Amino acid sequence: MVKAVVGANWGDEGKGKITDTLANEADIVIRFQGGANAGHTIVNEYGKFALHLLPSGVFHQNITNVIGNGVAFDIDKFLKELGDIESKGVPAPNIIVSDRVQVLMPYHIQFDTLEEARLAGKSFGSTKSGIAPFYSDKYAKIGWQINEFYQDDDALMEKIDHIADIKDALLVNLYHTDPIDRKGLLEWIKERRDKIKPYLADVPKFLEGALKEGKTALLEGQLGTMKDPDFGIYPMVTSSSPIAGFGAIGAGIPPYEIKQIVVVSKAYSSAVGAGEFVSEIFGDEAELLRNHGGDGGEYGATTGRPRRVGWYDCVASKYGCRLQGATDVAFTVLDDLGYLDELPVCVAYELDGKQTTDFPVTKDLKRCKPVYKTLPGWKCDIRGIKEFEDLPQQAQDYVNFIEEQIGYPITMVSNGPSRDDIIYRVSPLNR
Repeated sequence: MVKAVVGANWGDEGKGKITDTLANEADIVIRFQGGANAGHTIVNEYGKFALHLLPSGVFHQNITNVIGNGVAFDIDKFLKELGDIESKGVPAPNIIVSDRVQVLMPYHIQFDTLEEARLAGKSFGSTKSGIAPFYSDKYAKIGWQINEFYQDDDALMEKIDHIADIKDALLVNLYHTDPIDRKGLLEWIKERRDKIKPYLADVPKFLEGALKEGKTALLEGQLGTMKDPDFGIYPMVTSSSPIAGFGAIGAGIPPYEIKQIVVVSKAYSSAVGAGEFVSEIFGDEAELLRNHGGDGGEYGATTGRPRRVGWYDCVASKYGCRLQGATDVAFTVLDDLGYLDELPVCVAYELDGKQTTDFPVTKDLKRCKPVYKTLPGWKCDIRGIKEFEDLPQQAQDYVNFIEEQIGYPITMVSNGPSRDDIIYRVSPLNR
């Protein structure tokens, strides 16, 4: 059986914790898209970790962790991250990497950085991790599948020359910088291929066998629906699809194997980077929420940048759940809202004088204003509570109200940072 854990919103919803929690009953955790441009924060008995490339199952010794072909694979960050967790006492995890994964090259990061600088005030808010140039090259068919690293020097140099001829035209004429060091790039490849070779495997074949044996796999998504290049707030999106359906492609499994889709949605809204964000708040109100929110505040796990924050957006979340195909919703960081006397919830958008609960295309989204309904707060600490019925009535009402608005069953409620801070709930929508 395959379960997907994906985001409903702008990313940073708490997918890492939910994956880490569900991994207790899984055999395999698979990263199927994205790269080191986003992070999953996990708190467990080993400490606090921000994972960027490693699947969130690395803290479980019974788990096979898979990096699928859909990932932008940064070898250096992968090796560093692996070394970092082992240095903190985490036993060496079982990891396999698809032999068809494409490698994020040093010039991808260079191009990402140069382009953001060129765009200046019109930039996309990139993490400068090389993701957009990487995927651009992949689909322009000038990327590097990792198996190509294991060719002789002449074959490698032929491909390097082909790519460098293209890249140098931009580096020299557009960005006014030095061309690619071709011999240096060859050495870069040769230095890394031996280090990564022990991890490589035929992932689709491995997964086919595991699923035939009745094993359970988790597909772990990065970012959320609002950052999808087709369905998100284009062009302020990521460059690979965080939609659960893409998990079949990015992992190499048949789509019919995905039986459960857990869509993670935070009890308020947050986003890193530019783009439309209708329920965003500002000033002291935003600063209070930012400092109370997340695990140690709402700051990017990759960039450290303060996240933009806002009240819960039912319009965006309903849309995100629908596009993901939610069978279950995991509602996270409910405990962070205990300081509030009342909680605004965005239940509709006002667009050109009319209210709508449908999420519009970006050009119309720019003109949308939030329509709020205010609910009473619970004004107490709810961490440690294990049963939904034991939550303060106001907290129950908040969850029930949002569930009614989005129309998808909330079956998990996170009320703390650790994997044990989870309330499992039977939703009225799936009784």
